[in-house]
Amino acid sequence: MLDVESNKYTVGILHPGMMGISVAASFIQAGNEVLWASDDRSLESKNRAKSLDGFEDTGWLNGLVNRSKLIISVVPPHAAKDVAFDVSSLGFRGIYIDANAISPLTAGQVAKEVESSGATYIDGGIIGPPATKYGSTRLYLSGDDATFVASKLNGGALEVIPLSGSNLMSASALKMAYAGWTKGTNALLISLMALAEKQGVLTQLFEEWDKSQPELHQKVDSLGSSVSKAWRFSGEMEEIADTFEQVYLPDGFHRAAAKIYRNLAAFKDSTNPPAREDLALELIRILDLEGTGSDEQE
Repeated sequence: MLDVESNKYTVGILHPGMMGISVAASFIQAGNEVLWASDDRSLESKNRAKSLDGFEDTGWLNGLVNRSKLIISVVPPHAAKDVAFDVSSLGFRGIYIDANAISPLTAGQVAKEVESSGATYIDGGIIGPPATKYGSTRLYLSGDDATFVASKLNGGALEVIPLSGSNLMSASALKMAYAGWTKGTNALLISLMALAEKQGVLTQLFEEWDKSQPELHQKVDSLGSSVSKAWRFSGEMEEIADTFEQVYLPDGFHRAAAKIYRNLAAFKDSTNPPAREDLALELIRILDLEGTGSDEQE
């Protein structure tokens, strides 16, 4: 078990994007010393981190590893294993939380990596938008000492919830099931719009949705946020598909969702992504360029 005598934790954040910076702000608000490492980070990331009072830059990763009692990884899914290797290769022996959108199998690989250097692994999963107000976002934790760690991290806008049970990877499993619906159905809506546009009935589909599925109107109008983050969501869809496959359930839907998002990756961080009719047309254009959306029959 972990030392419960110290009331203040030194927490390292890898790497503070929009979500990570809100996690850092919450942990600072909870009374912790919170660190990050600016080496090899983008100018945008550096400016974002500098804007947060109390967020200390150690410069390089080794300094963060040496000072942190706890490190939390908040990165795109494809980077989760590489970040874990970077930390373990520096001999980290504290607490490591992987809070990324990865399958339980991938989480197990991350755990094996960080435990090889003597660290304690805790599985994590974040549900909700960047944590700018209390009640919007939750960090679920599972595994040994999850309850103790939650007591150290709670107190800010991010609610930290330990999960009971013996499944070490429960937090990742919960994240996969939740995001499989929220982001998966967004990909489905985008593809349905493209289908209707190809068949010349998109306007009629919108009109019918307004009559029989009025809640879809708002969802369709909010798809721009999914488009601007498509580069990140494609990997998440693959992790969700892997989670289905690991328990012998059909995985094809989320493989297709991953493909939809991959084809929209050019709109990374766009402030004006295509929406509604333009979104359907843009997806069709991209698919036609790569030959998968052609009307020609083989």
